[in-house]
Amino acid sequence: MTLATLAPPSVHLVFDVWRSTHDLRQVEYLSAVVIAFGILAYLMGSLPLGYWAIRRLSRQEPRWASAYNLGLENALKQLGVAPLLLASSLDFLKGLIAVLLGGGWGLEGGLVMAVLAYLGHLYPLPVFTSGTTLRGRGGFVLLGILAGLSLMGLPYWATLLPLTAALIALAATGWMSLAGLCVVGLLALSVLGLGVASWAKLAALGLLGLALWRYKENIGRMLEGTEPRLGQPLPLPSEKQAVCAFMIHPLTLEDLFQTPRFRWFKPLVDRGWVSPKLLERFTALIRPMKNGELRGIRTTDGREIRCYLISAPLLPHQITSNPELATQKAVQAARLAKELGCTVLGLGAFWSVVGEKGKRVQEAVPEIEITNGGAYTAGTVKAAIPGIIAHFSQTGHELSQTTAAVVGANGVVAFGIARQIAPLVGKLILVGRNMERLEKSADSLRKNLERKGQVPEMVVTTDISAIKEADLIFSATSDPQAVIFPEHIKPGAWIYDEGVPPDVHPDVKKLPGVRVIPGGVVRPPGAMTGNLNLHFGQEAVPACLAETMILAAEGAFERKSLGGETKSENIQFFVERAEALGFKVVD
Repeated sequence: MTLATLAPPSVHLVFDVWRSTHDLRQVEYLSAVVIAFGILAYLMGSLPLGYWAIRRLSRQEPRWASAYNLGLENALKQLGVAPLLLASSLDFLKGLIAVLLGGGWGLEGGLVMAVLAYLGHLYPLPVFTSGTTLRGRGGFVLLGILAGLSLMGLPYWATLLPLTAALIALAATGWMSLAGLCVVGLLALSVLGLGVASWAKLAALGLLGLALWRYKENIGRMLEGTEPRLGQPLPLPSEKQAVCAFMIHPLTLEDLFQTPRFRWFKPLVDRGWVSPKLLERFTALIRPMKNGELRGIRTTDGREIRCYLISAPLLPHQITSNPELATQKAVQAARLAKELGCTVLGLGAFWSVVGEKGKRVQEAVPEIEITNGGAYTAGTVKAAIPGIIAHFSQTGHELSQTTAAVVGANGVVAFGIARQIAPLVGKLILVGRNMERLEKSADSLRKNLERKGQVPEMVVTTDISAIKEADLIFSATSDPQAVIFPEHIKPGAWIYDEGVPPDVHPDVKKLPGVRVIPGGVVRPPGAMTGNLNLHFGQEAVPACLAETMILAAEGAFERKSLGGETKSENIQFFVERAEALGFKVVD
């Protein structure tokens, strides 16, 4: 007795009965059988057999050594041949058996079971995974489905064509993900050419749609040229190589169109066929993805640093207007970074202030270190301020007659700037949000300067418009939005913007003679290359990204920046280690 004889009659007979019978019980019975077999196929697909096998045999967490992210070679290296072979075989059998459940319905029934089984594999019941998010692509499940359909009447040419195309694609490109897409893509095209029912053809297209959705990250990486190739394993942390990740986001729609995976949207938006609001709703649904790499960074002691750029394609106003969504994306990015083999994830730009400046992200994903980069960002100020003062003086300004302003003076970084410049200028305006704390800080600064006999006129205020009279402005707030606008600035002023995200609105740069100097820009050692424009100049990165690299290289994770507090000893640590490793502050 075969599995086919245990299944209900052919699907055509079922439909004939539904159309002709007046026996409600028979209709209910046949409907129940169809639903039961469909549920069984989904449950078969939901069973994470490969995941269980790897955990049982290798005693490792499969997500942290995933072929989905790291490539086959690294999965083999970390897990071993036997666990990976067993997991692949179980996934293959899962797809095969699930399809054979529809044996009594012929090829058409097998296609329906295939879709349900693959859906179960991609989105298993939480009870099977203990709440763990599994994101495997199911390549071997698809091979099992193809084998099952072949046993159920799929013509030999329709079986061999997908396999042949997959082998050719693998040999030509080395991309296993492309080979997997060839299997399911040509299977769907083959079914469309067969004389099967329309709903069976829709099932084949549904199978292709599910695969395209799950492979979307790989498709993006193939477009960008960063997808792992067979025989070219991705880097893993070692004594000579540090691997980290940094979370970025587009500042404008033009930034979003930098990457090939979103570039095709540009003509649609330009022609008005897709509105920016609709595009934003779409990008808000997308999980964080790896869409760039920084290579060629080599420290003075010979170690290599590789950094993955992970992006959740949210624009600044989407991050600030929906902090819970932003925190969720940052948590997902942290998990992805861990799966990619990274030891630390840095939160850049507007990401640096989400989740209580990274604290909630760290609590949600304790398996990887999280930093907002604040310590080294503060350290770069100490190195950059003397050069800025010197350049400003060379323009003909007499510092002792100059009015300077510090915005964000309640913060550690900004008040550190105030201490540096106070002895040099004629008037100092301190702008903060907490007047009581600001006055106490100003009093301590006055007393310190009195002992040295270098006390400028000092103004303490919470009104940002007070900086209108300043020739030299330093800003270092953690505000998620711009705080300095054109109406606050007089023509010819110099502004050093240390804010992360930037404190200065872009329109300020349009004022005559105004110079905006981005703070915290660092040039890593070696010859850094990358595929994305980070807007910090050639071979330069923000200090928060440099801090991420230094943490990965040194492993001193107790020095990471998390939350709003920045310890002075950590600032000094990054200044010293950055210099020793070859990082240079750009002024």
